[in-house]
Amino acid sequence: MPTETETETETQIETEIENPAQTQAQPAPQAQPETPAPPTVAQPCPARMRLAALWFEILAGLLQRPGRAIFTMLGTVLGIGSFVAVTGISATASGQISADFTLLDATTVNVTQYPPPNTATLPFPADTSKRLAQIDGEVAAGRWWSVNNGQTVDAQPALASGEPVKVQAFAADSGALKAAEASLAGGNIYSEFAEAHAARVALVSTAVATQLGITADAVPCPIRIQGQQYMVTGVLKKVPALPQLMLGVVLPAATAQAAFGLPSVNAPASVIIRTRAGAAGVVAQQAPVTIRPDQPKLLTATSTPVPTQERAMVLSRVSGLVAILALVVLIIGAVSIANTTMVSIMERTAEIGLRRALGARTRHIIGQFLGETGVLGAVGGVVGTSLALLVILGVALAQRWTPVVDPRIVFSAPVIAAVVGVLAGLYPSIRASRIEPIEALTA
Repeated sequence: MPTETETETETQIETEIENPAQTQAQPAPQAQPETPAPPTVAQPCPARMRLAALWFEILAGLLQRPGRAIFTMLGTVLGIGSFVAVTGISATASGQISADFTLLDATTVNVTQYPPPNTATLPFPADTSKRLAQIDGEVAAGRWWSVNNGQTVDAQPALASGEPVKVQAFAADSGALKAAEASLAGGNIYSEFAEAHAARVALVSTAVATQLGITADAVPCPIRIQGQQYMVTGVLKKVPALPQLMLGVVLPAATAQAAFGLPSVNAPASVIIRTRAGAAGVVAQQAPVTIRPDQPKLLTATSTPVPTQERAMVLSRVSGLVAILALVVLIIGAVSIANTTMVSIMERTAEIGLRRALGARTRHIIGQFLGETGVLGAVGGVVGTSLALLVILGVALAQRWTPVVDPRIVFSAPVIAAVVGVLAGLYPSIRASRIEPIEALTA
């Protein structure tokens, strides 16, 4: 008895025999080929450098050749140090000049006749110095004028023959010399006794003493002025408030009046007063009444005019010189950094080519070298500023000045140095970034 499977097989065979065309029209299904997956292509990863890695490269480049880095930094040290030192010394000197002008303005009073006299006259009494001593704030005072109508006089050593020397002659009380802050190279200022008795004594400047063959240690010694013998008691070294006295010989006022007469219209007499600081205004108000209580309106007293234009001119010239010197030293420092960086690039061509071959990009090379020059500039700026401050302090102490330093210059100097270093390294850095790896490695 056939099984169920055998029965189904027989039925299928019978069907194929009866309908052969239908059987050929339906071919057996074929297996579909599998579509292969597209291959995975690795995407290129852009080269990146973290800030920490950049700093590491910068420090490694500097420490690799410390000697060269130090010598490169010396250019910045000298440049920025000179800049700060010159600026500081200029400010200190300008401050001292301004202080000297201010002190002169605040402590000097001049008394003259106003309106100017029409005839030879001496409106100041012989005891003018004693009268002015009564004013609170007065330090010293006295009369002075140019004798012989402002013309030169003949002077020669009393014991020598030959042509006399043409010199200026002035009359001045001892109080006027003290008020003018006169100093002597030798000898002494004539005494009040000599003034009171119109003694024939004189002072000579160092220039006139040289012309007459007189040395500072040879006084007192005799000379002849207009044929009359005088005894030189001292040699003037400096007269800050009355520098014209350094042009000739100085006689006591009473002596000059007895020998040459009253002050002329062309060279009228005046009074110079030295006061304590800040008292010039009060002294100027009281001086005319104190000198001539009978005719105070005959005299006018003024403080020394403020030399504004002279002060501005001096400070302007000093500032202009400082600006030029500062610019020169900064350029020198920048050129030094640029030159040394170019040498460094030439020596490190193989290193740069290797880094380019390993994937370093242009900005990485530029960043490294700009970082190196910037660090050298900043460190050099700090060192140069510190040394400059010591120089300024030393100069101020040696000259007994008050050091003046602009804090803006001090704090900005390292920043300026860093900027100068970066700018100086800009061209070498760009040139280093253009080095081709193959050329560098095969060189």
